[in-house]
Amino acid sequence: MLNIADTLHRWCREARPFALATVVDVTGSAPLPVGTSVAVDEDGNAVGSISGGCVEGAVYELCRQVLRDRGAPQRAWFGYSDDDAFAVGLTCGGELDVLVQRFDSAADPHLATALDDIVHDRPTAVAQVIDGPHDLVGRMLCVLADGTASYGTLDGGPTDRAVTAQAGALLRSGRTARVELGSDADTCPDRLSVLVHVAAPRPRMLIFGAVDFAAALSRAGAFLGYRVTVCDARPVFATAARFPYADEVVVDWPHRYLENTAVDTRTAVCVLTHDAKFDIPLLRLALDLPVGYVGAMGSRRTHEQRLRLLREAGMSDEHIARLCSPIGLDLGAHTPEETAVSIAAEIIASANLGSGLPLSQGTGPIHRPVPAPLPTPAEARPRALAEP
Repeated sequence: MLNIADTLHRWCREARPFALATVVDVTGSAPLPVGTSVAVDEDGNAVGSISGGCVEGAVYELCRQVLRDRGAPQRAWFGYSDDDAFAVGLTCGGELDVLVQRFDSAADPHLATALDDIVHDRPTAVAQVIDGPHDLVGRMLCVLADGTASYGTLDGGPTDRAVTAQAGALLRSGRTARVELGSDADTCPDRLSVLVHVAAPRPRMLIFGAVDFAAALSRAGAFLGYRVTVCDARPVFATAARFPYADEVVVDWPHRYLENTAVDTRTAVCVLTHDAKFDIPLLRLALDLPVGYVGAMGSRRTHEQRLRLLREAGMSDEHIARLCSPIGLDLGAHTPEETAVSIAAEIIASANLGSGLPLSQGTGPIHRPVPAPLPTPAEARPRALAEP
């Protein structure tokens, strides 16, 4: 769907009904990924491609039929036959599973609202039920960057919460994927297959301090799907050669770089310098921004000194409470690599409101309901800071 979002947004604004054919499963060497779509309007105009040309004619006719019949969503399968590849359409050797459904923005405004977010570059996940109870197939639920459902509903209860949690997790990672849910009365009573379309850049991990721990953490951040930036004011240490897993290495005063870069509620800020002349201006700024995580490295003595300096600088206890310091979970880490796992684990737990305890010590469902919005200061902007 995201491959044709601009056209679908325009058709919705024009109240133009259309049929949407979406690839919901791929096997083998099918040419385009899950989530790719074709749409056809009532005048026969078509946009998009799901196979690079192999089966477009058959999909076009199926879309026209769904538009005419105004019925329930339909599934179609296109595969490869060794006996006659061209008879079934796909010549590449793969298999496509396609869901076709009719949309009318007047009757179903949720997709139009989601598309408006998408075309205006607001991080959005659209969870589309592709298999499950008849009355839910084709239904959509849209999730914003803070992990909360913004519009649409499935059952108004546990199913909504379960789908929202999955969509929020995929949105944080910036990844479109199909997820399986259900058969758990506490979290999702019906067995569902949901395709989550994610329109979002990768979340950012901002690492301040060009130290060995930063090298290990940048590798962990890249593994988790973050766009990693390492920033340090010292050019001799902040080099691309030292941080091959970072997407960018910046030589600048940490607070000055943070003040002039884009962040959102998925951003993780990791302060590894444990040097007050860098830390305090940076943390004063970071704790005023609507980011998802702020952590700072140092001993407990350094931590106590840091809290004192932040209070002397005018930071409120409400803002200081957002700081994860000393950074990371207690894993008994010693090496930079072990410490990176500790920090990454805390970031994951923070994003999902996890306890950080061993699962063997807990009770109830392992997969918890969707987290509440992150407790960040409302639209707060930092005070001007003088460069040290």
